[in-house]
Amino acid sequence: MRIRLPRETDFTAPAHDVRVAARLGLALGVTFGLCFATGLLSHAGQHGSWWPTRPVDFYRITQGVHVLSGIVAVPLLLAKLWSVYPLLFARPVVRSVRHALERGALFVLLAAAFFQLATGLFNSAQSYPWLFPFVPTHYAVAWVAIGAIGIHVAVKLPKIRDGLGRPVGRSAPGAGGLSRRGFLATTGFAAVAALVATAGATVPWLYRVSPLSWRAARGPQGLPINRTATAAGVARVGPEWRLTVTWPGGTRQLDRAQLVALPQRTATLPIACVEGWSATATWTGVVVADLLGAVGAPTGRIEVESLERSGAYRTSVLLPGHVRDPLTLLALQINGTDLSLDHGYPCRIIAATRPGVTQTKWVTGLRVRP
Repeated sequence: MRIRLPRETDFTAPAHDVRVAARLGLALGVTFGLCFATGLLSHAGQHGSWWPTRPVDFYRITQGVHVLSGIVAVPLLLAKLWSVYPLLFARPVVRSVRHALERGALFVLLAAAFFQLATGLFNSAQSYPWLFPFVPTHYAVAWVAIGAIGIHVAVKLPKIRDGLGRPVGRSAPGAGGLSRRGFLATTGFAAVAALVATAGATVPWLYRVSPLSWRAARGPQGLPINRTATAAGVARVGPEWRLTVTWPGGTRQLDRAQLVALPQRTATLPIACVEGWSATATWTGVVVADLLGAVGAPTGRIEVESLERSGAYRTSVLLPGHVRDPLTLLALQINGTDLSLDHGYPCRIIAATRPGVTQTKWVTGLRVRP
């Protein structure tokens, strides 16, 4: 018996209509565009040579949008694939060189999109079941994805215009019981549900209705902990600890009692991490610019060194704008009590708009580079 393979024309459900595919594509374009743009900002915040100091919630908002737009893109992408999968059964499989290139670009787009969404979700869960470095790989594939999206839109522009130019209209339910409007409405509901279920990690007032929020505003001393002292190899900090401030032509060491004796400032600032969670705390410590002035050091770019033994963020850089900012603190307390060891005792950096991975804990050295 000869088996007949399905053909594109065999799929007649309303969800496979070009009007549905075009609208889902538009929604995906918006979410991927937001995710890409805010991802560039995140990368600049961690590795750039310039970064704003205001508004204080800048990184909290941009990184929250980055992660949440990626989460919302998941149901949209699955729905878009369901809408267009009958095209896989079009015959002939390859009609021309142009058609072959178009299909190849589509494969690259799908591979890059799934890679970005999957690795981004694993990163939010702080799970890395792969051998490649996450940050540079995720950043590089983002450019591949956005380039493939541009090619796909350019190739499909006539169909996109046709689909968006025609009203969805009413249609009889298909085999799955959904009309065109019903399929779009269900997809929209799934996207909104995914957003609400996870947004509490970034939006505090949604925490109680976000069952899938990760970390959010909970943890020791009222703040989550990404990396514990044990994981960082910081077993204890004894009375012999000193903060070493170094600059061209001078060095000064201070113990914690001397830091406590300096004028203190208290500020309420958010801390926002690349995984998408953020929380607000009240920090007390020495303004970094005042500390430099007290020891006779000039202001400038500062390399911050931690007691942490290894890791990509054992050191960080305070750019000149943050060094001069009165809200950049060498924090000694959090929410009215001394920092716990897991939160960075004896002192840590806290500054407005900096990504959480650069808010260095267990600080042992400040090296000024005018």
